[in-house]
Amino acid sequence: MAYINVNANESIENALRRFKRKVISEEIIKDLKKHAHFIPPGQKAKLKSQNARKRNRRRFRPTGPRPMNQNQGNRPPQNNNR
Repeated sequence: MAYINVNANESIENALRRFKRKVISEEIIKDLKKHAHFIPPGQKAKLKSQNARKRNRRRFRPTGPRPMNQNQGNRPPQNNNR
């Protein structure tokens, strides 16, 4: 649970801002959403493997500059001499 102490000369807005930051850093909302409904074990395993595939796809994505294609999409070059 996230607790904050409001200082004597502190405005409510500042205290609320600190509280929101603390809730985000402790991942309370994320945990609530995770436990909001029951997920069967089979479905949980599918989600886990989906997330792993997504993570690996992102990890092994080429990071350098992509080569420029001369003919975009394998189309023959257009002749503009009409």
